[in-house]
Amino acid sequence: MAKRNKGKEESGFVYSTNNDFDYDAHENQEEEETLEPGAQDLRIWLDRKSRAGKTATVIKGFIGLEDDLKDLAKGLKTTCSVGGNAKNGEIILQGDVRDKALAYLSEKGYSAKKAGG
Repeated sequence: MAKRNKGKEESGFVYSTNNDFDYDAHENQEEEETLEPGAQDLRIWLDRKSRAGKTATVIKGFIGLEDDLKDLAKGLKTTCSVGGNAKNGEIILQGDVRDKALAYLSEKGYSAKKAGG
């Protein structure tokens, strides 16, 4: 079996209409480093839309590595005694646990506020 060349085929890009597009530039992108808790500006939202009528607490604004986001989500889920998920810079907790989440984040040194209605 022949070896596959690493390059454009494995970069995830199929085609670009931009003549100046550089395939190699996208391969060297690194994830952002996690900011200090005091430098994070987190917003706690209550969301009922697109969740089959169920209420969810969504924490947005986290800047950093995916592993650090998952660690923070695990601590929140444990403290609030709920299930949830962490991806794309957001933490989703089941139910309305905004007050518990705000208390936990403030205790850990994060700058967090309730947002939305």
